[in-house]
Amino acid sequence: MTRLRVPSSSAWRLLRPSFYLRKPRRLAFIFVLLLCSTFMLWDRQSLVRDHTDSISKLSEERDQLALEVDGLRKILKDHGLHLNNGVKRGGTTQSSTGKGQQDQESDGATVSDTSNKQDIKSSELKHSQEGAESQNDDSDLVTKNRREKIRDAMLHAWSSYEKYAWGYDELQPQSKRGINQFGGLGATIVDSLDTLYIMGFHEQFAKAKEWIASSLDFNKNYDASVFETTIRVLGGLLSSYDLSKEKIFLEKAKELADRLLPAWNTNTGIPYNTINLAHGSAFNPSWNGGSSTLADLGTEQLEFIALSQRTGDDKYRIKVEKVIQQIRKFFPQDGLVPIFINPNSGQPTTSRITFGAMGDSFYEYLLKVWIMGNKTEAVKHYRQMWEQSMEGMTSLIRKSTPSSFTYIAERSGTNYYTDKMDELACFAPGMLALGSDDANSDNAKKYLNLAKELARTCYHFYQSTSSKLASENYYFREGEDMTVGTPYNILRPETVESLMYLWRKTGDQIYREWGWDIFQAFEAKSRTESGYVGLRDVRSGEKDDMMQSFFLAETMKYLYLLFSPSSVIPLDEWVFNTEAHPLRITPRDDKILSLEDTLSKEGE
Repeated sequence: MTRLRVPSSSAWRLLRPSFYLRKPRRLAFIFVLLLCSTFMLWDRQSLVRDHTDSISKLSEERDQLALEVDGLRKILKDHGLHLNNGVKRGGTTQSSTGKGQQDQESDGATVSDTSNKQDIKSSELKHSQEGAESQNDDSDLVTKNRREKIRDAMLHAWSSYEKYAWGYDELQPQSKRGINQFGGLGATIVDSLDTLYIMGFHEQFAKAKEWIASSLDFNKNYDASVFETTIRVLGGLLSSYDLSKEKIFLEKAKELADRLLPAWNTNTGIPYNTINLAHGSAFNPSWNGGSSTLADLGTEQLEFIALSQRTGDDKYRIKVEKVIQQIRKFFPQDGLVPIFINPNSGQPTTSRITFGAMGDSFYEYLLKVWIMGNKTEAVKHYRQMWEQSMEGMTSLIRKSTPSSFTYIAERSGTNYYTDKMDELACFAPGMLALGSDDANSDNAKKYLNLAKELARTCYHFYQSTSSKLASENYYFREGEDMTVGTPYNILRPETVESLMYLWRKTGDQIYREWGWDIFQAFEAKSRTESGYVGLRDVRSGEKDDMMQSFFLAETMKYLYLLFSPSSVIPLDEWVFNTEAHPLRITPRDDKILSLEDTLSKEGE
């Protein structure tokens, strides 16, 4: 039979505590053994846990990378480009051809070199393409991603207006309602048309066009600013026509211009600044003593000349060129024109000179009429007047202390200077960069260097405040550099406008970086859930309740173009009006008319 095995007495004693208490060495050995075993077990569990955490994090990073690649692929697709598959959620790497091809880029994705021109609607509008020959037509993904963020910001601004203020002139984002400050002409719609077109927002552009065709009515018993109505509404309609070739825009432009024309019916042809759109009665406001403002009377030439070229009706050009002929009668030797002119006598009524408010765009249009006329003999005198004015501007240039910021002072009389510069004057760096073309070698270098110095100052208008947004103007005092003057910011575009021109002229990446800083400040301080607002005070960050139409027309457009290749609205084919509406450059072959010839032709 089988016997059961009984443990020997020697084995049982190992389980007795007395066995170890009589032998301390044995007890110590067992303690060390248990300690080591516990540590090994704990360490193994820690390794397993860390390994599990690492795998989880890597999985999350893999999925995030895949999402980012998908986002980049969408961005590139929107711009007619292609991104090869280099990252898949399953963790495998495979080319878009499905052949398991090893990726050549360290991030697992390669950008196709295929150049695909994107055409929104007009075959004449050049858009970005990968591998463009220009040094400015770069293809880095950071630039494309930034451009897409700006495009998203424009869509947020437009969608907010569309939701809360459709048909009104402008949106009050905080109140979530519309307001009419331009007679109910749908200023934001007309002002935004070409920005929507350039950025490829087809559906939004079509809806805006439909509103213009069915609802835009100029028969308003409203006293309109000739200047604002011209640059925003007339300029927006003409630009949209040039881009899309939709006739409704040209028809509406002609209708509006006909209602504005009576403003030029003065003894000298110097226009009044205000006109009633319904009745045609024109006048100047009393606050400036009945005088016309330089920036107003000198900033309609682009639009009205363009309208004559597109309609074949010369009456629009004659009206605005008569103004320039009148100014040439007293044009100062230094080219600096006082900001108030009597429309009856045709003579200045003040000695104040500024490149800021009420003076700025007169000088801009001297250059741009010459460019829009394709620099022909018929517009040569505009360039000559502009260069004369630029020589005069150098007498206003000052340097701050201690940081040596270059700024444009203001002048009254012949010797009294005010060390103040408006943010509005920050258009000047872009104008100088644009005008450096076709200048002699000495002037070209001088213009461009001054443009760079002024752009640095304008950028620091933004960087010098806690909100990183510029105030309306700055004062310069000995040893203090720049000090905030009027503290509000209303989303103005002038600095980013100049950065766009300088980027295209120089290709220097610093201008894109400065522009990106400004955009991020707008996002941080001005963006709300229902649009963008200005700041009542750039130091405290207190918000106002207005989204200016020019934020969509200018600020967003210039930021977008700053991060676009130079083939998007190329500057040798288009010229921007002072509201950032691009007009196609058209040669001028008409002879230069004397004042007498102009008067004679007007009377025909």
